[in-house]
Amino acid sequence: MRMDFTAAAASFLLLAGVGVAAAQDVVIAPEQDTVIQEYVHKQPLASVEVPGVELSVGAALPDTVELREVPNVKYRYVVVHNRTVLVDPGTRKIIKVYN
Repeated sequence: MRMDFTAAAASFLLLAGVGVAAAQDVVIAPEQDTVIQEYVHKQPLASVEVPGVELSVGAALPDTVELREVPNVKYRYVVVHNRTVLVDPGTRKIIKVYN
């Protein structure tokens, strides 16, 4: 009986962890993504080099990187290593990498 309880508790904790990880994913509505891409295309930026930063979702950009505003969108953008990235300004974490 005790073994069943331990297995059930472990399963619950595993599933709870998966739920927390999924809640941290940022979902951008397709309409908002289109607005962002059009704005970024019309407002090109010079690319900056940031040594030691991997351009992947979840990677944080240092404070030295200037983020640019997208009107009516809570996220910011910058071009790093010739790729446009969308960044959460509060955490400075990359939430999307555009090609």
